[in-house]
Amino acid sequence: MKFNLFTYIIYVLLFGLFLAPNVMAQEVNLRDYRMRFRFKTVKQPDQSRMLEASFIATNKKDRKDRLPVYGAEITFFNLLEEEKVSLGTTKTSKEGIARIILPKDQSYLKDEEGKVTLKAVFEGTDEMDMEEREITIKDVQLSVELAEKDSVQTVQVNAHTLDSLGVEIPLKEADVIISVQGMLSRMVMDEGTIEDGIYEFKMPIDLPGDVDGNMTVFAIIEDHDDYGDVVQKKTVKWEVPNISSLENENSLWSEVAPIWMYVVLTILLVGIWANFVYTITNLLKIKKEGQQLERSP
Repeated sequence: MKFNLFTYIIYVLLFGLFLAPNVMAQEVNLRDYRMRFRFKTVKQPDQSRMLEASFIATNKKDRKDRLPVYGAEITFFNLLEEEKVSLGTTKTSKEGIARIILPKDQSYLKDEEGKVTLKAVFEGTDEMDMEEREITIKDVQLSVELAEKDSVQTVQVNAHTLDSLGVEIPLKEADVIISVQGMLSRMVMDEGTIEDGIYEFKMPIDLPGDVDGNMTVFAIIEDHDDYGDVVQKKTVKWEVPNISSLENENSLWSEVAPIWMYVVLTILLVGIWANFVYTITNLLKIKKEGQQLERSP
């Protein structure tokens, strides 16, 4: 049988592509990693509640080496003394995150103080130990109001809990973050403390809204020991529209783009095609040399 060098090289490359992931997987030793299993709850603006468990393996020597645990089955429970109610089961994503959403009318087991105990459990496998985390929170009703006081737009955050009889009890004290929705993320405007159920913040008068003049304001209680995470928002008509976004001349969809865009695009395209030509040329040379080797005695 004749030896074809070109075909042999192709087979080696293909075999290497299939082998590489397995080799990399074998290099990971679970003994070198510490499992980080965390659990939190977020009450969302629509009054639903998100339960989130994160499962990350961190290298004991290099903390920057983090590996998300993918496909781990996480079960969430609501506990009260000897009672245990399953709230749902899901698997972690490629980022090592498992989430379920409980509707706003979800019924919970509560103690005499109205506190709810939640638990996230990973049963474990032959390679990994069992992991579980438990948190106890009290439900908070959060609202955002925007009013004009002395020609100044003022954000007022109201917060209260409910006792066993449904009576509103103003929140004594809790840190709150005021932010507004930007194009890509939220922009923090202020950080303060809710006292006796109320917190007020004066918004900048020159802060524009979106193209239609709308502004979405968020009030966030974050990582509280007694209440977990609570998020509430309100969208209002802002009096200062974002005129700059209406008059954006040099945009990707305008008739004439900036010159630097043409230059960068040309360099990228030339580089890509040059790489194609270089690769094909070398492959043809390899094939020619292989044919010469086959003809030689």
